[in-house]
Amino acid sequence: MFGWAVTFLVLSIVAAYLGFFGLSGLAAVIVKLLLAVFLVLLAVSGVLSLVQREPPV
Repeated sequence: MFGWAVTFLVLSIVAAYLGFFGLSGLAAVIVKLLLAVFLVLLAVSGVLSLVQREPPV
């Protein structure tokens, strides 16, 4: 799950770069929302991996 969160974080940062520099105002708003969601998912995934204390499968 942590790997997916990092992957989506990178994708949202790339999309943010494209959206912030003129593609569309709506795209920028959507990207800001996705970036926030994926940052939260990254944080939750990191905390869960610390709490579980099991090696990943």
